[in-house]
Amino acid sequence: MTTSQPSPTPYKQLRRPVSDRMVAGVASGLGRYFAADPTLIRVIFATATVLTGGLASLAYPIMWFLMPEEPADAPAWPHPPGTAPGWPPVPPTAPRTDAGPPPA
Repeated sequence: MTTSQPSPTPYKQLRRPVSDRMVAGVASGLGRYFAADPTLIRVIFATATVLTGGLASLAYPIMWFLMPEEPADAPAWPHPPGTAPGWPPVPPTAPRTDAGPPPA
């Protein structure tokens, strides 16, 4: 008799997307990984580059080289809440108690 092993729990992966990118997809990949807006990541990169006299700009090509590209068969982004692989499920919401005036 064979027993089936449960599949391992999926986890978040830092990857460069192929569809949602401006230059190489580094900011978009970081935004997806940290659940932040990619524009905010780009602003942080630009600000850090100015504040460090250009030294922070070296991080972008290094991350471009090190971050793997997302596979072509990856699911579309953004995932509905609670369905993204590697993300915890969304807890059920409690019913609203302020839905209107109390019954007369």
